[in-house]
Amino acid sequence: MYCFAKSSIEDMHIEDLRLAIFNYIYSKKYKKEFLIKLENSNNQQNLKNKEKDIIEFLAKFGIIIKQIFTQNHNLKFHRQLASKLLIDKKAFVCFCSEEDIKHKKEQAKQKNKIYSYDGTCEKMSNVEVLGCEKPFVVRLKRPEKTKSFTDSIQGKINFSPDEIDDFVIIKKDKTPSFDFACAIDDMFQDTSFIIDQENNKLNTSRQNLIRQYLGYKKQMNYTHLPKILNKDDIQSVKSMLDDGFMPEALLNYLILLGNKTPKEIFTLQEAIHWFDITKLSNKHINFDIDKLKKINQEHIKLASDLRLNELLGLDKSYNNLIRFYANKISLLTKIKEKIEKIYSKKIAPTEFNKEFKILREAIKNLNIELETFDEFKNKLMQITKLTGESFITPLTVLLTSETQNSELNELYPLIKKDLKKITQ
Repeated sequence: MYCFAKSSIEDMHIEDLRLAIFNYIYSKKYKKEFLIKLENSNNQQNLKNKEKDIIEFLAKFGIIIKQIFTQNHNLKFHRQLASKLLIDKKAFVCFCSEEDIKHKKEQAKQKNKIYSYDGTCEKMSNVEVLGCEKPFVVRLKRPEKTKSFTDSIQGKINFSPDEIDDFVIIKKDKTPSFDFACAIDDMFQDTSFIIDQENNKLNTSRQNLIRQYLGYKKQMNYTHLPKILNKDDIQSVKSMLDDGFMPEALLNYLILLGNKTPKEIFTLQEAIHWFDITKLSNKHINFDIDKLKKINQEHIKLASDLRLNELLGLDKSYNNLIRFYANKISLLTKIKEKIEKIYSKKIAPTEFNKEFKILREAIKNLNIELETFDEFKNKLMQITKLTGESFITPLTVLLTSETQNSELNELYPLIKKDLKKITQ
């Protein structure tokens, strides 16, 4: 079983997507089940909508999901096992208010220390616990010794008892914390390999402790992916798709990032055959947007006409123009923008308003299709008697909506059949 855990409220970012891709690849590589795990939400309709959104969103990248799993699915077992930990004296109830905890955290921060729960409630007698009517949480008792686990790319990782702390496993609303739910669910789902973010290593140690206290013996293997740097300059994955990046290119780049691959440009199906997570660098890696743009352009070139029509929202009559710009432009949005400008209503440049009208009328009355741009240009100059900038600038605007364009010679053969429509 391979699982991608996702917040039910946040948009997906590049590290989320990378995590989903790697888990999916390994599920396919080893023919295991792949599912999405969502945190609980108080609004069930929002949760259902998010489930649908995530399924549709990941399908863009070729990641097909058959099952979405929410934390409340195993709520009955979460509570039963929390009760067992209380009975076994491996957990305790805590009545400390959030305000108290916040105040103590601020005090610790002022002293340049990490806040650690002080164990006040753990020392309460059963009579004191039963006599207290305050709301409470359930905390797991911190271990007595340092806890370790081995990461497949980062080696042995240690956390001291103070770092692990007496952390919450059941919240005041009687729902499980994320760590507790994940630890229990992974037991039930017989998970043996967990791929997660680097900043979740402490969570992994805590989840291991939960399973240890419950007597779970199965060995689990881990990989925590190195952090992607300068990602704060990058918006959500949806925003990147809206900006003109192909899903195939984003997937390609995230697999390539910090990795040794047999080739630079590849598909998801190819990666499934040779991907090895242990070959990833254990160093933090930089997100290079220029590199991604180059990869994106290569995938645009490789894409079928049908795929480009789908992504651009343009029909097949524009395919020649799409292919023309695919060799010059790295973003789908810029390709579409160029094509839409050609077929948009043209506005005469102020300084060449008269010449613009003369040229448009001349093209309208042109009754022959001229083969090359030079022939077309010479014919118009002959008809209009215009030359130099007073000719080329308004003509460029008429054909492209731009005042300067060095591609007219190459572009003309692709649009000559639509000249009257373009310049009307």
